[in-house]
Amino acid sequence: MSYNEFETLRVKLEQGVAFVTIDNPPINLLDRRLRADLEAFARAVAADERVRVIVFDSADPEFFIAHTDATPFLQRLSDPPPPRADRLGEGYAMRELFYALPQPTIAKVEGRCRGGGCEFVLALDMRFAALGRAVFCQFEVAVGCVPGGGATQRLPRLIGRGRALEMLLGCDDIDAEGAELYGLVNRALPAETIGPFVERLALRIAAFPAEAVRLARQAVRASEAGLHAGLLEEQFWAGQALASAGAGERLPRFFAMGAQTREVELDLPQALDLLGGKR
Repeated sequence: MSYNEFETLRVKLEQGVAFVTIDNPPINLLDRRLRADLEAFARAVAADERVRVIVFDSADPEFFIAHTDATPFLQRLSDPPPPRADRLGEGYAMRELFYALPQPTIAKVEGRCRGGGCEFVLALDMRFAALGRAVFCQFEVAVGCVPGGGATQRLPRLIGRGRALEMLLGCDDIDAEGAELYGLVNRALPAETIGPFVERLALRIAAFPAEAVRLARQAVRASEAGLHAGLLEEQFWAGQALASAGAGERLPRFFAMGAQTREVELDLPQALDLLGGKR
């Protein structure tokens, strides 16, 4: 099985570990191309017995995944609110593929990881953040939307209701130290040591009996019963928010200010303050 066909992912196999580097310039936007590659990788690696652990990092030191490409949302602003659904949409489906993989998954975050990018790492098993480099944020409410990739369900389970609401409603960046304090990441580590630490952990897990690792993960997943129903609820309310007046007014202004350009995305909280009328 080859992993050389991806446009936005670079995959290296080493001693049972798949090291996956996200490379989708200019800001690692979670667009259709990256989403398609991630989905194809997840489907392929699920059946690859050579791979026992998966580690994600980024080719861009300033962006892990900026966020989901919001351009398609502009085209949906005039659509009526969607009805409740009994199945998850494609953005959820991609993340759920990773959540359901037989192999443990690890994110090594050394840049900005916001919106849909943050929701992607929330669907992975473990997260490690580089001090002075890693940034996490759910900014959707600031532009009139509701997160639509799992944040409203996974964050409260991970960091508690109060801190989840702080992230979801405050729409501000959380650095590596804060992410560790809140329990958003396993550990915050110095930039010079995070690589060796994560590599050692991945190789260590890969050396253990694969069946025992798989069954232990299944047992942990059993503690999260009810997540799917919650994701369906989130999907519904995200659709309602996108059809609201707030999104109709703020999303176009957000793009007019330079959304999804490198200059604005490097200091997104400042742009969100200006969007809200703060100076």
